[in-house]
Amino acid sequence: MGTVVALTGQVGGAKLVDGLYRLRGKDLTALVNTGDDYEHLGLRFSPDIDTTLYVLAGIANPAASWEPAGESHALHAMLKQFGGPQELTVGDKSLAAPLLRTAWLAEDRRLTAITLDFCKQLGITARLLPMSDDPVRTYVLTEDGEVSFQEYFTTLACEPVVKGFKYAGAEDAMLTPEVSDALDAQDLEAVILCPANPYHTVRPILEVPGMRELLRKRGAPVIAVTPIVGGKALKGSAGKIMRELRHEASARRVALEYLKLIDGFVIDSVDAASAEDVRASGIEVLVANTVMRTLEDRTALARAVLAFAQTIRERRLQEA
Repeated sequence: MGTVVALTGQVGGAKLVDGLYRLRGKDLTALVNTGDDYEHLGLRFSPDIDTTLYVLAGIANPAASWEPAGESHALHAMLKQFGGPQELTVGDKSLAAPLLRTAWLAEDRRLTAITLDFCKQLGITARLLPMSDDPVRTYVLTEDGEVSFQEYFTTLACEPVVKGFKYAGAEDAMLTPEVSDALDAQDLEAVILCPANPYHTVRPILEVPGMRELLRKRGAPVIAVTPIVGGKALKGSAGKIMRELRHEASARRVALEYLKLIDGFVIDSVDAASAEDVRASGIEVLVANTVMRTLEDRTALARAVLAFAQTIRERRLQEA
């Protein structure tokens, strides 16, 4: 078996990465969105990295995978007594990674090295890599003006009407040697775009200069999994954003967002009727259960996606 690279972020992405990890272990590399990173109380938070760490380490809160199990909020309560900011509730355990990350970045350590060290300490054998060591920040363009993604998501509760997105710093960001090596591996078997918001989770990764070209360099099948099921996002605001951008909120529309990048697209059985429309755009389609409620669901979807990539790869060899 070869290696697998997954582009990921958010809870849905972490769940599929977990399924892939259960099947491929150390042969899996996850490239994680850092466009949502932010500073709070002087600390560097990387929510998508930390969510993925918690899930792969098996320490995530089952009801809220973005925080560790057994989370408490004593510090937040004390901050309130001292007149500290209240718009963002950060759990006590959730502060551990940002505290260390901030301290180590101040010592001129790379974000990649810090993240790999976290993996080692948590017993994760897969490689979790930030999409770049350079800062990229996603901004939401709304009818009321431009706001950071974190402000849009927390303070404004995703309420403003979205007109577009900006990825500040992306044009100057550089691919790290670790990301380049993962995507340029001779035994690269598949590249998977996990089910996450295509605008503020997957797109920031793709905006790093050279990323799109590198995804296609080795010719491994590139497969995307829909985050939209039955016209709705299972998690987050993807459906709302798509409608506000005057797109239909559908799996088909997500596939079109990745046109000319992906070879295959995985849609849920609920949306099976749209499979032919997606195929008409030149993208191969797999219909599967994409709703990951259990650990078994995660593994089953991961297995189906990898088999789909294998089918595409074998068909190419037959046609060559």
